[in-house]
Amino acid sequence: MTSKLDSLRQHTLIVADTGDIDAIRSLEPVDATTNPSLLLKAAQQSEYAHLLDQALKQAAGSYDMITDACDHFAVAVGREITQLVPGRVSTEVDARLSFDRRATIDKARKLIELYEQAGVTRDRVLIKIASTWEGIQAADQLERDGIQCNLTLLFSFAQAQACADAGVFLISPFVGRIYDWYKQRDGRDYQGAEDPGVQSVARIYRYYKQHMYATVVMGASFRNVGQIEALCGCDRLTISPALLQELARTPGELSPAAHLSQASEDERDVLDEPRFRWAHNEDAMATEKLAEGIRAFAADQRKLEQLLAQRAGSAVV
Repeated sequence: MTSKLDSLRQHTLIVADTGDIDAIRSLEPVDATTNPSLLLKAAQQSEYAHLLDQALKQAAGSYDMITDACDHFAVAVGREITQLVPGRVSTEVDARLSFDRRATIDKARKLIELYEQAGVTRDRVLIKIASTWEGIQAADQLERDGIQCNLTLLFSFAQAQACADAGVFLISPFVGRIYDWYKQRDGRDYQGAEDPGVQSVARIYRYYKQHMYATVVMGASFRNVGQIEALCGCDRLTISPALLQELARTPGELSPAAHLSQASEDERDVLDEPRFRWAHNEDAMATEKLAEGIRAFAADQRKLEQLLAQRAGSAVV
């Protein structure tokens, strides 16, 4: 009997939301995404110790050895993933650069350079950048330079509009974190198409399709399989190994969600910086969740740096 995962694959491109190479090997997604939290988790597992040591050796003697080692480790994990997926791996820019356009561009170019030195061509990589105004403008430039981007920590419709107008390759609206915010505020466990996170992605998807934007919509940060099923038919969905496994062991047929094919009620609107900032600010959920997400990723980046610094202190590099 067909599993829900096999059925979902008929309508949506499946991406693994993990840096766990063993999970990727067993689940066989098309693409994979990583972030600082997932890289930190990987760095704490013994099977990745050799990649940590390799990163420290590659960064030895550099001006900012630990920062460089973090970049080398991210690329090393990404390179391993590209050996297992036919598509792309997403690697994230340091969240502490989220409000610095120039530094984001420079970091993205460095990551691509490291990938190319490791034998991974840029068409196998997406650079993940937080969907701040500065991040979106950095992505605009990078896309024109031939470096394709995945705009993450996306919560507001204004962010989605600006990303599409910047011509970014892909966006990752965070279904689960939107759901979390409304569940806490309203004291309600939203289900299916009534889920505010699902509704956010569906609205963006309809807007992009109606106004013929090429930007790919990839729903992310799922809390349960009901959210995934309610977005069946979306361009891509990036899903944790636990939920992928749940879908794989559950029999059933899925069909594209009807609300994705409805006409968009939103007229095309190109936002300049003041209008973008105001529209995003008017969305309390998006304002809070973007700031919270940047802080959390930055905290995990610092923890990864501390782990590497401790390892460097006890190793010959």
